[in-house]
Amino acid sequence: MQNKKSNTDLHHQIHQFVTKSFKPRLGELTDTFETNPLWQKLSGVGTQLWLDTGSIEDAQKCWTREFAALTTNNTLLNREVQTGRYDSLIAEAAKILAQFPDLSEKERIMEIAFILNAWHGLRLVETFDAYVSVEEHTDLAGDLERAVETARRYYAICPERFIVKIPFTPAGLLTTRRLSAEGIPINHTLGFAARQNYLIARIGRPKFVNVFLGRLNSFVAKNNLGPGTYVGEKTTLASQAAVKELRRAGKTDALQIGASYREGLQVIGLAGIDVMTMPPKVADQFLSLSPDEITDQTSVTYAVELNDGIDPQAVRLNTLWDINQQLIDCIDALEQEDIDAFTPDDLIDFFADHSCDDVLVRWTDAQIQTSKAEGKIPQLKNWKDDLAKKSIGLDALMNLAGLNSFIIDQQDMDDKVREVLKKTEKISVG
Repeated sequence: MQNKKSNTDLHHQIHQFVTKSFKPRLGELTDTFETNPLWQKLSGVGTQLWLDTGSIEDAQKCWTREFAALTTNNTLLNREVQTGRYDSLIAEAAKILAQFPDLSEKERIMEIAFILNAWHGLRLVETFDAYVSVEEHTDLAGDLERAVETARRYYAICPERFIVKIPFTPAGLLTTRRLSAEGIPINHTLGFAARQNYLIARIGRPKFVNVFLGRLNSFVAKNNLGPGTYVGEKTTLASQAAVKELRRAGKTDALQIGASYREGLQVIGLAGIDVMTMPPKVADQFLSLSPDEITDQTSVTYAVELNDGIDPQAVRLNTLWDINQQLIDCIDALEQEDIDAFTPDDLIDFFADHSCDDVLVRWTDAQIQTSKAEGKIPQLKNWKDDLAKKSIGLDALMNLAGLNSFIIDQQDMDDKVREVLKKTEKISVG
């Protein structure tokens, strides 16, 4: 492990390396992009438009001046890295890290992941003059101090345009709270429910909260609970309403993001929410629909269709859109504590002591491994008993699955980095 001075030197050199060829044109590119009347209509009902992609090429095909930001994540960046386009960058980064021989292999890999995220983010800023959400290495999801330090480093690279993504974990919530207090814009990701975002908005106070709505629909469909329509939409609008009410009460400045879109119709059905981040494919589908009218849908209550014999209470679908008094009381009590002195374990214990341990769950190793094996969408048969006992919420389960899927993609990217490093070392020796 590096000493403090070595860390400072390392971070400085990486900062200089990442920004050396960055040529921003902040505020100069807007008029160079075309405009689109459909996107204008959607913006006109109060929705910010973001693209959910790490591909510059894909974004260029549908970017108009109505779009404001791009979101990337471990999965999207991994796709770019796997193409090989960043192999030379990894080799250059390795030369910098070679000056710090005390770095462990894991530390080298994490620094290269930082460089890749920052470098790619800057290319997006350079191309679109967009705000860009950059995401931390998944190993930091449970490491409060290092997550705070890394977020500060990201923000310092491009404070005019970078938004830092922090995942919803106990450590992530405390990380977001600390960074938000410093004025660093945080996109608190991996949210799946109104009650999660109510908690995040009040305690973490980020700039943005999320609902991964497409994955909620997929959970219902893939587990044969119903067609899978309107689950994510109903959840997103419930979360939007909760966040909006907190803003009115002066308890947050957070904006609601609808994420994980699957089709263009969802864009129409969620018009009016604070922010939409959509893949280019969904953006194209929306444009092909050419709706005559786009109206604010935030007061709509969508009905969720389930198959005969399915008990929504047994599956705990209500945890996606309901915010009960017990949770409100828990958060009221938490705000009376010295939250900034809490550890992640303290936070979990507090929720358990206030009978809200299905919101912040202390997952067992066995549960974590089961989730990893399942992928993005949990298999209900593995969780039926826990849901019935109310020891976990469906929202918490989806959050665990989402984090584990990001971890797998992060590991895939790390393996690619190792592969490139080995090739670089062989060429150097040869």
